[in-house]
Amino acid sequence: MRYTTAKTGRVFVLRLEDGEILHHEVEKFALANNINSAIVKILGGADKGSILVVGPADGRAKKIEPMEYILDNVYEITGVGTIFPNSEGSPIVHLHASCGRNDKSITGCVRKGVKVWVVMEVIITELIDCKAKRMLEKENGFELLNP
Repeated sequence: MRYTTAKTGRVFVLRLEDGEILHHEVEKFALANNINSAIVKILGGADKGSILVVGPADGRAKKIEPMEYILDNVYEITGVGTIFPNSEGSPIVHLHASCGRNDKSITGCVRKGVKVWVVMEVIITELIDCKAKRMLEKENGFELLNP
């Protein structure tokens, strides 16, 4: 286990609009508001055609091949994630969401593009005095959190 400490800072309440791409908007907002590290919570609607990363094709393979799931209709969505800077200092969102419609549910990472349907509420709780960063790990190709 690796860890660091942080304190809570500002809290932001965002309303994303129809057609906006979740992680793009949150990362733009973080950059514009000098948010380096944060906790992110979301609630709202995900539009048809949104893409979730739902796991590796083979969890034992050296080369990670992500699986994708494309939403076939409008879904309810809720999720939680983080913002931490990458090696260049850019704020990067890592957020997993669960999407449901009737008796169907799918959970995955939003990094491939979740499009807002009508509205999405986003709460960002800033973490200050936090040294954690996302660093590229060559073995798997992921930018992983390094506290």
